Amino acid sequence: MRRHLRPVTSRPVRIGYGRICQETNAFSPVATTVDDFRRLHHRAAGDLARACGRLGQEVPGMIRNAELSGFCRAARRHGRGVVEPVPLVSSWAMPSGPLDAATCVALRDELVRHLRHVGAVDGVFLTLHGAMRGRGDWAEPEERILAAVRAEVGDHVPIAITLDLHAQLTPGKVDPVDVVAGYRTNPHRDLARTGARAGDLLIGAARGQIRPVSAWRSLPLVLGGGLTIDFLRPMRPIFSRMKAMERDPRVLCVSLFMAHVWNDSPDLGWAVHVVTDDDPLVARRLADELADRAWEVRVHEPPRFLDPAEAIASVREARLARATGVVCVVDTSDVVGAGAAGENTNLLAALLEAGQGLTWYVPMRDATAVDTLWSHRPGDEVDLAVGGRLDPERNPVVEIRGRLRRLVRTRYFGRAAVVDLGHVHLVLTELAPFNVKPAFFKDLGLDPWRADAVVVKTLFHYRVYYAAVARKHIPVRTRGSTDLYLFESNDFREPVHPLVPVEDWRPADRRRRRG
Repeated sequence: MRRHLRPVTSRPVRIGYGRICQETNAFSPVATTVDDFRRLHHRAAGDLARACGRLGQEVPGMIRNAELSGFCRAARRHGRGVVEPVPLVSSWAMPSGPLDAATCVALRDELVRHLRHVGAVDGVFLTLHGAMRGRGDWAEPEERILAAVRAEVGDHVPIAITLDLHAQLTPGKVDPVDVVAGYRTNPHRDLARTGARAGDLLIGAARGQIRPVSAWRSLPLVLGGGLTIDFLRPMRPIFSRMKAMERDPRVLCVSLFMAHVWNDSPDLGWAVHVVTDDDPLVARRLADELADRAWEVRVHEPPRFLDPAEAIASVREARLARATGVVCVVDTSDVVGAGAAGENTNLLAALLEAGQGLTWYVPMRDATAVDTLWSHRPGDEVDLAVGGRLDPERNPVVEIRGRLRRLVRTRYFGRAAVVDLGHVHLVLTELAPFNVKPAFFKDLGLDPWRADAVVVKTLFHYRVYYAAVARKHIPVRTRGSTDLYLFESNDFREPVHPLVPVEDWRPADRRRRRG
């Protein structure tokens, strides 16, 4: 819990804002480097200010308005005579494997360097993910980043952070900050709103209008809540109650974090966080209530995922869905949006074995295969082996024969090649194929309306963008780095649900919050 006793000020407050964001999959064989941040999104100073302005795009072609745009929107609402937004640096990488120490140090030092360069600030607004992981001493890079920012600005300057709904709360992430705001939607569709909400609170704290204090709880709960979709049961009543809590004028922000299950933290689990205006008793009471409500839904298990043969049969049976749109087959074991490499070959092998009949679009990562195809011309017949480069134990090599249809240089996935295998249009990419939008296929000359089924490599987020064309969603398990139960190999400090029966969340919570 933090408490600031700042005098109310009438002068404009200077708020530095920036981002260091990546969701780490501890089971991915592909390390995350500085180049990955530079490739997806890296902006600083004036360039960052333009990207977050009224006509800007934070990540062009992928996300127009995210948390920093939301913060800038909140600052504009308050007016120039009230807030001066000060851009720092924003770095964002695709979900992938753990960061090495050099990458962690470079990201931290760049942020601190920009913060030092802009001079004294009255507040700092940071967008993190909450599930970024490294190795060894840098296992929790976000803790080290926040500690460095706090040391730079001193104890009197309020800090606000936004976090993904799947963040992992730890004392090192909570203690240095004044405001924590998490997404409240799954699939995530409130990034900008979360930034605006946290921005309003930070501006109020910087001006001395509010005094944020907080309470949080950490639960020994890894899986629960069924689909964990915010607008469906059993999670809908919890999110509704969170909004009701915030109608109390003493309550500033209420957040629930449902854990990234491919995180290897020994304290992995759900968490809740409550911020009030100088009322620690209310913060603690509501944190306990929300933790109890989250603990109650632990008995709701995730749905069963089909094996490849079952999924293919289900697509065949979905005649109406195929006639009026497309079936989205979610490769839950190779979710690029959760840090998988995108190399899984198991569904492709099953499709080739199943034979002709339906039209499938299948994305897959294989930089070596793309390099080989780049020496061919569209129309050429090609024979090559795909897969088995990054994680051969999980993704065995598959031999393919087909006709090269298209070669394209993409913005975020490197070079790409489309190979027609008859009933399968295979999209091979140099980098992880994050096909969260139908534009992924359209940009390669493949119209999803003409397919019976498309394979997507993101659990929930694609549903927002495929809503117009998708008529059925089928999750399939293919054995990969986002298999749901890989967390069982974690070295937990205490019993966690669902690995063992746990009656009460409180003993683990007390130990976890002490660090």
